[in-house]
Amino acid sequence: MNCTRLALAAVAGTVFDACYGVTVYGMLLAPEFAKYPGVYRAADVGPSYLPLMFAGILLAVAVVTVIYAKGYEGRGAGEGVRFGALVAAFGTCAFSGVNYATLNIGRRFALEIAAAGFVEWFLIGVIVAAVYKPSQAAAAKPAGV
Repeated sequence: MNCTRLALAAVAGTVFDACYGVTVYGMLLAPEFAKYPGVYRAADVGPSYLPLMFAGILLAVAVVTVIYAKGYEGRGAGEGVRFGALVAAFGTCAFSGVNYATLNIGRRFALEIAAAGFVEWFLIGVIVAAVYKPSQAAAAKPAGV
């Protein structure tokens, strides 16, 4: 594994996620979040927690990048699409149902968050695959996972 490529892919995925998050969660879904003040932080309080949120996202994307690198098979762009779909399916299945079951939110909002999360992690997976390009020697090796 190439640490520089891992870091670049993790940073690229995190930057994308920040832009996606501001647009989708911070703007498009903001009115829905506002309907649940007992569940979600108010907009004027939330920014103080952003450093922790972005650190968590960077760590999550870094882990996803390492998983991609360990399973790299050298199959081109389709591999990135497949990886993005698998990561998105994992995240959506692992968190969306749990969030709906444990948070006091409506079904429609839960589905909107699930769809937004699926698209988010699908695209992060594709970006990680596009940015992380192993050396030719590494690409020739079969996957170790």
